[in-house]
Amino acid sequence: MEKVITVTSNAARFVAEVAAGEDDASEIALWIEVSGVSGNTFTYDVYFQSKFDAEIADYVSSEDGITVVVPKASIDNLIGSTLDLPEEDGGLVITNPNTPSSSGTAPAGLEDATLDSDIARTIITLLQDEINPAIASHGGRADLVGVADDKAFVRLSGGCQGCGLAAVTLSQGIEVAIKEAVPTIAKVIDVTDHLSGSNPYYQASKK
Repeated sequence: MEKVITVTSNAARFVAEVAAGEDDASEIALWIEVSGVSGNTFTYDVYFQSKFDAEIADYVSSEDGITVVVPKASIDNLIGSTLDLPEEDGGLVITNPNTPSSSGTAPAGLEDATLDSDIARTIITLLQDEINPAIASHGGRADLVGVADDKAFVRLSGGCQGCGLAAVTLSQGIEVAIKEAVPTIAKVIDVTDHLSGSNPYYQASKK
């Protein structure tokens, strides 16, 4: 079977430490399943349960000393995912390249956007010199995709991709700064694929 989810060493170590405090620690596995959809992103259940409850059609894998189980119903929606612990004092993060749905519709004007203009170069310099150093502490980054008429198209990455506060970061920080630097820009549009960003989630146990 194709590899469904990769568990990084940091995440595996964290899970192993937590599992050690559970009853019958040697028999439990970390179960990961898609529990539903919230807006345009998947939600997850991540919990401990006996590895012997896994059925033949479920995905079972050993990752750095821990057993991971993905129920059959969640396999297709989790293929290619990664479970990570980016920061020692943070939570587990699932990075999933799959999305619940994809309209394939690009924002209006994006097809005409260009980076070859004085306005675009001004915004690129602003992002490099002022914006990115400010959001780097959160692991985030903003890049200009292009400018079309009075619109600037921006893509967020790193810690900003998939973040629930990305819209706030854009509207209250990046958009304000760009409009102040380039008054002819009336709208800053986020074209990030947040659906394949990170979804922090951890639940200690499901009984």
